[in-house]
Amino acid sequence: MSDARTPLIAGNWKMNFDHLQAIAFVQKLAWSLRDARHDFDDVEVAVFPPFTDLRSVQTLVQADKLELKYGGQDVSTHVSGAFTGEISATFLKKLDAEYVIVGHSERRYRHVESDETIAAKAKAARDGGIVPLICVGETAKDLERHEPSAVPANQLRGALIDFKPGDEFVVAYEPVWAIGAGSPATPEQAQNVASVLREVVRQAVGDETAAKTRILYGGSVKSDNIVGFMKCPDVDGVLVGGASLDVDEFSAIARYKKHATY
Repeated sequence: MSDARTPLIAGNWKMNFDHLQAIAFVQKLAWSLRDARHDFDDVEVAVFPPFTDLRSVQTLVQADKLELKYGGQDVSTHVSGAFTGEISATFLKKLDAEYVIVGHSERRYRHVESDETIAAKAKAARDGGIVPLICVGETAKDLERHEPSAVPANQLRGALIDFKPGDEFVVAYEPVWAIGAGSPATPEQAQNVASVLREVVRQAVGDETAAKTRILYGGSVKSDNIVGFMKCPDVDGVLVGGASLDVDEFSAIARYKKHATY
């Protein structure tokens, strides 16, 4: 982790919590971090609720002046029109969402989203004033067929095709074989892939943007393993799935510096 990049601890709730549960969770998370005197300028914390929760989260965050950030879980390639069920970046921006997840493995494989679709979504997010959090990662079968980092590197190259120097985005390396498996990648594996991904960013949009871009690790992240990942020079945070649904666990992950030894 570089001192030049603010660590980002991001919680992807997936299809969990209705809007009332979301309010209760965000209140508890904010209280927990406040009680621990968490420095949000030192370690940024963001949650990614279902779309139906975002207005409630926005109202709470703004009314109570919480320092938590929040974002959407997906975005349309379109601005508006006859696209039933889709959500545009314009809608997310109106809710003051700062981020949106693009290319999550569940979208890639369950919804058969191509690299071209993901590139279009990343562009739509950027053009709509939302920071895309671009997910890349390989399955166990991909890992058998290709050298480590080959698949996520190609996915990232495709996603950045319309990006230029100075554009802001976040990258999340999520090995599909580690998600929800209880068997995360090792810090060494995460660092090796993250370093390759940073080189992809450098080649796509230049040295300065590559130096500023945050690269996260995701896949069975817990409070008892995050410190190892955060010691990696090219890992700037984590994208948390299941553990982000537990207030105490997610709060402990966000406060990793309290129990880190560097």
